[in-house]
Amino acid sequence: MNDRAFYGQLADLHMHTHLCAHAEGEPKDYAKRAVALGLGELGISEHAPMPSGYDALRLAEDRLPDYLAMVEAARRVAPQLPIRLGVEAEYCRGQEDYVRRFLARADWDYVIGSVHYLEMWNFDDPKEIPAWRAIRDLFGTWRDYFSLWKEAARTKLYDTLGHPDLVKKFGFFPKEPCEALFEDALRTVAEAGCCLEINTAGLRKPVKEIYPSSAFLRIARRLDIPITFGSDAHAPHEVGVGFREAVALARECGYAEYARFEKRKRMMRPLP
Repeated sequence: MNDRAFYGQLADLHMHTHLCAHAEGEPKDYAKRAVALGLGELGISEHAPMPSGYDALRLAEDRLPDYLAMVEAARRVAPQLPIRLGVEAEYCRGQEDYVRRFLARADWDYVIGSVHYLEMWNFDDPKEIPAWRAIRDLFGTWRDYFSLWKEAARTKLYDTLGHPDLVKKFGFFPKEPCEALFEDALRTVAEAGCCLEINTAGLRKPVKEIYPSSAFLRIARRLDIPITFGSDAHAPHEVGVGFREAVALARECGYAEYARFEKRKRMMRPLP
């Protein structure tokens, strides 16, 4: 299948703009790249604000009108492309009401839920690699991550959970098997009726592996948890990157369809 036919059957629902202060470009730039690829659907998903004390690499609350206007501008630039309004909203224990209030301020097509913090430790930051090296109980750290991930699912604030095993980003894996952790976490996701994301950004990170692993995704398939796709692009040229590998992984794990969203309503589509 040629590239345009392949991409035309897919939606990339995870990408960021310069409004988060650690990405490049505006939604219209991502839309132009998506049109060039022949992508079937595009979702913009800027990092939602958080209270003071968390990193500032995210949309500022007072820039929400700018974000909404930029997505509308992208729709005018590429009227032939369905462009969905999304947001990537953090899950941090105790901040659920803050997130809920922010989500009420716009008519989202979908919300990605993500865990980047263990308590107040931003384990996702490359500056934290020395801290990772100092951890003696990696299994305990992974267990704490998936405990928060389960809590995120239970809130039912999110339509899909982003980069499910982000905790592996820097390649620090426990010696112990993690399948029981995965099973426990995914049963909670299934009960919550949430999707999970196949995120190709891991291919561009030290771990050099898609989020999530095939071991994780096989369990998700057995539990009938729907999937979404996201490049987690932080620059327009990253739109759709790694999607052939992502679709191959999904098929290898038994999936034949994936989810898109409009106005928080899930729609299933066949994989290419």
